[in-house]
Amino acid sequence: MSPKIDPSWLEVLRPQFEAPYFAQLKEFLVAERQQYTCYPKGGDIFAAFDRTPFDKVKVVILGQDPYHEPRQAQGLAFYVPKDVAPPPSLLNIAKELESDIPSGTGQAKIPDLLSWADQGVMLLNATLTVAAHVAGSHQGRGWELFTDAVVRILAERREHLVFILWGSYAQRKGAFIDRARHTVIESAHPSPLSAYRGFFGSRPFSRANAALVAHGETPISW
Repeated sequence: MSPKIDPSWLEVLRPQFEAPYFAQLKEFLVAERQQYTCYPKGGDIFAAFDRTPFDKVKVVILGQDPYHEPRQAQGLAFYVPKDVAPPPSLLNIAKELESDIPSGTGQAKIPDLLSWADQGVMLLNATLTVAAHVAGSHQGRGWELFTDAVVRILAERREHLVFILWGSYAQRKGAFIDRARHTVIESAHPSPLSAYRGFFGSRPFSRANAALVAHGETPISW
């Protein structure tokens, strides 16, 4: 693997990369890739960190696992390339965005998540790799320790970020975030199993922009 990662993240995450748990994680990933197809490809594992440098982060959207079917996972939570059929969660994100910030067309359109990342929206999965066709297959191997550290470092070293936590998993992972220092937006997950239980109508995009503007930041062009 030759992962791409922005130097700003390399600097703040160096203690994690040098920790014993991360050495064990790397050994696990090498063994997994010898036996199975894994996603995303090695160079894209840290795509969220490469696309959105540490000092440019304004919003964090926290996912769980990468997509586990061919060509879906690209290292950014919820994102798939334009020529790949959008998964149900992404379709529901598009529906909520059209409801929250109407485009004027009346049609839900798959948003450009790469543009989000370039504007400072970090699309962070809790687990950064997965075996093909097996959801959750790389959970409990060390990635959660790593991404817990990422969230903690952002919460401690940056000011007035917006954390968007969809579903109970993300909400547990972000439970320690200081609500007096950052904006935390919580709702049900956009998956078909839970979207109608509080994701639809939660208006995360306009709420995030309102928080950014309130602290003198440029809003996201969602």
